[in-house]
Amino acid sequence: MTKTHQHPSHGRSGRPGGHGHGQAEILDLDAEVLAEHLASIAAWLPLKAEPRRIVDLGCGTGAGTFALLERFPEAHVTAVDASADHLEVLRVRARARGVPDRVRTVQADLDSGHWPDLGTPDLVWASASMHHMAHPDRALRSVHGLLAPGGLFAVVELDGFPRFLPADAPESRPGLEERAHSAADGFHAQHVPHRGADWGPMLTAAGFAVEDERTVTVDIKGNGSEAVGRYAHAGLQRIRGSAAPALSPEDLAALDELLDPTSPHSVLHRDDLAVRTERTVWAARRT
Repeated sequence: MTKTHQHPSHGRSGRPGGHGHGQAEILDLDAEVLAEHLASIAAWLPLKAEPRRIVDLGCGTGAGTFALLERFPEAHVTAVDASADHLEVLRVRARARGVPDRVRTVQADLDSGHWPDLGTPDLVWASASMHHMAHPDRALRSVHGLLAPGGLFAVVELDGFPRFLPADAPESRPGLEERAHSAADGFHAQHVPHRGADWGPMLTAAGFAVEDERTVTVDIKGNGSEAVGRYAHAGLQRIRGSAAPALSPEDLAALDELLDPTSPHSVLHRDDLAVRTERTVWAARRT
């Protein structure tokens, strides 16, 4: 397998639903800020022929679905998510884009042992969704049984939530963001144990042949972008929810100041933000 590194200027991914409006906001901002990054992954896939039937597992509000529809103009996508709200957003956007006849939405719990009929796809796409599975081994076997012979399974996973602030920020508590992420690690280890996992061996154990692996480094300069500011605000707000019990009172106060829209120190008013993260893609073939 080979690993390549790329520095795109935008991109995004889908996740299983059920997290409410805050999750939908992060999905939408992820899509807006990271669009080129997502398109580059779709273009990289080692396909033997253009897929006609695609399944997007944990589609969220549709960033992956629409990237795939654009990349493969003859394809139809079955978009699967646990959230009825996310799927309704996706249907509205499909109509607005003039592609409602190319999208089928299916509400389903992918941790269930009994998946609905998703057809026989040539390509299954799972972007930032597999790490949410309570039983990933079972889900991988389900995908293997779903795919057409020779079909491709693309697993896109994130290396934690993006970082946004310079290392010496904020001025009152330099390094706060890294401490907040460290404080949240214990929560994530307990509640999302497969985040950051190496999916290669698990894919092989499920019967796939892993053909390639690619790590994509994302480093997007905000340059005062309103979207990056809102993305940072939503991301840090989410980190606060799991990090707060382990943060010092001083760090928590500084974090709350960053999140206060009325504060001159809010991330919404900073012009030195960036989006820094890594995504790894595994391309696995059903042999």
